[in-house]
Amino acid sequence: MPPTSTVDRPSNVSDALARGRLGIPSVIFFVLSAAAPLTVVAGVVTTGYGVIGVTGIPLAFLLIAAVLALFSVGYVAMSRRVENAGAFYAYVSRGLGRPAGVGAAWVALIAYNALQVGLYGTIGVAAEPVLDRLFGGHPHWAVVALVAWALVGLLGLLRVDLNGMVLAALLVAEIVVVLVFDLGQLGNPAEGGVSFAPFSPDNLFVPGVGAVLVLAVLGFVGFESAVVFSEESKDPKRTVPLATYLSVAIIAGLYALSSWTMTVAVGQDQIVAEAGEQSVGLIFNLAAAHLGDTAVTIGQVLFLTSVLAAMISFHNTTARYTFALGRERVLPAVFGQTSARTGAPRAASVAQSVLGLLVILLYAVNGWDPVVQLFFWVGTTGGFGVLLLIATTSVAVIAYFARSNGGENLWRRAIAPGLATIALFVIIWLAVSNFANLLGVAPDSTLRWALPAAYPVAALLGIGWALLLRSNRPDTYARIGLGAASAAATVKPEAPAAVEVTR
Repeated sequence: MPPTSTVDRPSNVSDALARGRLGIPSVIFFVLSAAAPLTVVAGVVTTGYGVIGVTGIPLAFLLIAAVLALFSVGYVAMSRRVENAGAFYAYVSRGLGRPAGVGAAWVALIAYNALQVGLYGTIGVAAEPVLDRLFGGHPHWAVVALVAWALVGLLGLLRVDLNGMVLAALLVAEIVVVLVFDLGQLGNPAEGGVSFAPFSPDNLFVPGVGAVLVLAVLGFVGFESAVVFSEESKDPKRTVPLATYLSVAIIAGLYALSSWTMTVAVGQDQIVAEAGEQSVGLIFNLAAAHLGDTAVTIGQVLFLTSVLAAMISFHNTTARYTFALGRERVLPAVFGQTSARTGAPRAASVAQSVLGLLVILLYAVNGWDPVVQLFFWVGTTGGFGVLLLIATTSVAVIAYFARSNGGENLWRRAIAPGLATIALFVIIWLAVSNFANLLGVAPDSTLRWALPAAYPVAALLGIGWALLLRSNRPDTYARIGLGAASAAATVKPEAPAAVEVTR
């Protein structure tokens, strides 16, 4: 019988997240705030129409939702057995082995940090019309970014349920104004009346479909984060599945509706030209024509808060990934500590804030374009990294249940994850093929391959680090993927191969 180590529960619980503070609504608010509905409708949708020139975007959102719903079947089934703030990292560790898990962790850190810091590049632009109306002018974008940075950093140190309350207020108002804009557009159709042609496959499966599908995936980034908050949820076995499925459904419905009503108001034959000319301003110009200046002002304010809410959500998600790695000693142990007063991952949150500050200052000092070179390039690259993680996790789910079905039926443990895996890897192939289009750079640009190449390099480095841990720090290696059990663990070095958790 192979040797096992025992785990003793320590008296110090400062390395555990606060339990039972989030219900289903709060988790959904975190997820949908990361998805940033108004930011996607005003920015991603208009970019898709104007730059790519494909009018089947409403159908693309529904197709991606179907793929992610298939993925979620196995994802939430595994969530009932693996409760870990590290989410993808933990799932890949348990499904494909510890080295692959650490490789996924390195990818996750790059992806979520890219999504988080990229938003600092657009907060200044989002604030300009609001500040111009209030004060007749606006400061340099970096000043606005630093104010947002300070607010997000402060909230990251507070109780997670307080963050959820802030996101709830911002998100409800944001969704209401998007729906009001949709009704205004639907009630004022262009010449030719209401058409459902954007839902026709003939308008999606045309040259450029790959780029459109990738943009649709970017609109859903954040849906997977329900699992990240599982340790802080009230009854995670119920909260995580419901929050995941509801989030996919809400995001799909809202984006498909909004992208369709935009074509109704402008006309399907004019939407590409108008979106290309007006860009982000299109939805607000339509609101001005149909609903008046007051509606535009409210929409611009909520566009600003939409970006801020996404910052808060991604900050919390990224901090919890860092916390999960610190708790298991894959990163320095200090990152695995939480505040005794708030239960927030204090050191991980501070580290995330420091990185954000450095990025803002770097771009400001060098005079780099915050929208194109920070928000668009860095944010798009972060979204691609999340796509890679979702596909890898889908494979890990299949491998996990192949060893033990855990009482799950064939649909949950193999068929749905298998179909999702095939679809996800097709989308990845299309993403890589269209990466120059996604970035808006020349086909021979170095960025076209350098940015996506960062992820396989990070994964290989993570795998190498895990192998070093296995050789030099077997006690740490044995913690990988244990999640909350690791927080209460003192794993003895004589048991690198297996860990028996005793309560």
